[in-house]
Amino acid sequence: MSAARKDGVRQRAVGNLDIIKRFTWEISSINTHLEELRQCWARTLGISGPQWMILMAISDLDKDDGVPINVVSKLLHVDPSFVTTQSKLLEKKGLLRRKPSPTDARVVRLSLTDKTLKHLASLAEQYKTIREYVFEEFDERELTEFTTRLATLKTRLEKACLRVALEI
Repeated sequence: MSAARKDGVRQRAVGNLDIIKRFTWEISSINTHLEELRQCWARTLGISGPQWMILMAISDLDKDDGVPINVVSKLLHVDPSFVTTQSKLLEKKGLLRRKPSPTDARVVRLSLTDKTLKHLASLAEQYKTIREYVFEEFDERELTEFTTRLATLKTRLEKACLRVALEI
């Protein structure tokens, strides 16, 4: 198919509001199911879904010296004060450590405790099974391409939000 024909097909598809509405509802539904999974895993530690997400962000980002609060807040798209408040609660439960950065005492770095790391390790097999089931229809190339397209969509939605905010 020629590039011009592909663009024409793509424009007609984008012009079809029914598919865009369906896509929006499908994404919303996916988020609901992801939230259900987060809540289930969070309950195993006696914490909330958002607290679970903080722990997961730290788990993914920490390279042995902790993760600054502002980095976690950017990944989760929440205010740093929310991460600060929740991290203090998680620290009281013994699930994470808060320590000042050695180079800038104003920066607090978060890291997981051994208790949390052991708990995550105990969930690893269940998580792997769920992940394999959910993504079994994608090979690595397809998943990479799909994820790249979702990232592009996310960026465009961020810009759209800014546009709407400026117009209101």
